[in-house]
Amino acid sequence: MSKRSLNGTDFSAMVLSGAEQLHRHAEHVNSLNVFPVPDGDTGTNMNLTMTNGVTELRKQDTGGVGTRAAILSKGLLMGARGNSGVILSQLFRGFSRYAASSEELNAVQFASALQSGVDTAYKAVVKPVEGTILTVAREAAKQAVYYSRRTTDIAELMNAVLAKAKEALAQTPEQLPVLKQVGVVDSGGQGLVYIYQGFADYLNELTGHSSGERRSEGQAAEPSAVIKAEQAGVPSPRSSAPRNAAEVPVSAQAKLETEDIEFLYDMEFFINRKLGGGSRASFSEDAFRSALAVNGDSIIVIADDEVIKVHVHSKAPGEVLNLALQYGEITQIHILNMREQHRELLTAGMDIAPAPELFADIPAEPVRQEDPAILPADEVAPYGFIAVASGDGIAEIFRSLGVDIVLSGGQTMNPSTEDFVNAVQSISAQHVFILPNNSNIVLAAQQARELLEGERSITVIPSKSIPQGMAAAFAFQEDDEVQVNERRMNAAVSEVKTGQVTYAVRDTVFDGLEIRAGHFIGIADSKIVATKEDLIGACQELLSKMIVNGDEVVTILTGEEAKEEDTLVLKEWIRERYPDAEVEAHAGGQPIYYYLFSVEG
Repeated sequence: MSKRSLNGTDFSAMVLSGAEQLHRHAEHVNSLNVFPVPDGDTGTNMNLTMTNGVTELRKQDTGGVGTRAAILSKGLLMGARGNSGVILSQLFRGFSRYAASSEELNAVQFASALQSGVDTAYKAVVKPVEGTILTVAREAAKQAVYYSRRTTDIAELMNAVLAKAKEALAQTPEQLPVLKQVGVVDSGGQGLVYIYQGFADYLNELTGHSSGERRSEGQAAEPSAVIKAEQAGVPSPRSSAPRNAAEVPVSAQAKLETEDIEFLYDMEFFINRKLGGGSRASFSEDAFRSALAVNGDSIIVIADDEVIKVHVHSKAPGEVLNLALQYGEITQIHILNMREQHRELLTAGMDIAPAPELFADIPAEPVRQEDPAILPADEVAPYGFIAVASGDGIAEIFRSLGVDIVLSGGQTMNPSTEDFVNAVQSISAQHVFILPNNSNIVLAAQQARELLEGERSITVIPSKSIPQGMAAAFAFQEDDEVQVNERRMNAAVSEVKTGQVTYAVRDTVFDGLEIRAGHFIGIADSKIVATKEDLIGACQELLSKMIVNGDEVVTILTGEEAKEEDTLVLKEWIRERYPDAEVEAHAGGQPIYYYLFSVEG
């Protein structure tokens, strides 16, 4: 059976299949990521971007390809995270532009839509680099245009596109030296291949084809383009002591030196062309890109009559902002130091959570959200609070500090942008503060703020740990203005030290520490500083590096697997060694981490 045209229903089903493939393999894509990105790796960014697009697409169950492609494109653009997410959104933006007036697409039109997507994505990126997602997309689209002249079967065409994408992916280490250096293929390209795999799977199931049934000219068998993990015994997070660990893919970040990141400031912002006052310079997209390229790379500029969206990695952020100010008022500024992010990702690369493949057949647990008391319109509170936490005890502590809604989430379960949007909209308050409490959640919170700009007043305090979030909530004063509270809470976040104790699932060496699978590790502010075979020893070594003056306030949050007798031993040890320190312990109930420590001067 052949498939000579693609209608709206087919398009939606094909996209859903592609999104599912990407979702299932997001962690593998993460393991291939070489460069640090804000709040999450490439797989996470692409998965979140695709999920946002699919969410919008699911709401539209009628219409042709053009209508549905436009809905998908808008969802992807609004939900785009990081460099890879933006490029992915541009690929489908170009696709939707070509298909805008079409109820159905034949093979030639489908191929032309893919090529239109590539053209749009390349225009959004300054200095396109070979060996990236752009290369994979370009080669796949080129093959689509070539092969569409030789077949009318869209399923057969998609198989040829997929094969070419895999072939191009396998060549990326030869095109981009850093990929060859660390022994991986391009992570963004791998993510796109997974999406195309989903497209082909749906079409093949519909028509009875298999991807290897008809091989196009020049089509290669699937290359060995991915790093495979050999799964051994994985320790249960609920066991009182870890046993055999799983061998998982080595994070590519571990093979890149932090100082090799030349353009270290990751910048994202908008330029509002209608704001800023005074006379604004005439905007030339090409000239603006060229100016950014003097001290930067990974440049993406998306402009319309009112707003210019900018992403750039730069070593001169001040010059970038001065350049942007010529064209309007700068809004939604986000600047991250990628060297700092790289150090954090090296720690995250320890894979301290159980391997995601273990949960492939288990439905994702929905994000839980308390129903706050909705105040009458004439009783709107001046402030509202949203915090993210994992563990009933920690959630209760946040509520006691005045938090209105506690979203359930953490290192292995991140709330979505939509979760934050819904939470904000359910709070009757003039201004809402959000405490993400995890570096992988900050971006989703910021995205929610951007989506509600003009509708709700929101401040995201970039807390990256539970202790930081608690310190921020404790520092809040309801009688003070928003800006005063924001400064005070950010200061509190910067002053608290965070410690975490869990166990490693593989052998590695980190900053001179030889870490054995199954041993406990102590993490101080995202850096592994202690490792011991026994839990108490790891906690003591970690705390001895966190407590400096001896008179600090030490708070212990016990995890769901922590034993009361171990907690008592730790409290006594702290009191004996640091008699001037103030010690308190609370039941946190958090998974994976036996103990969370907070140290404040």
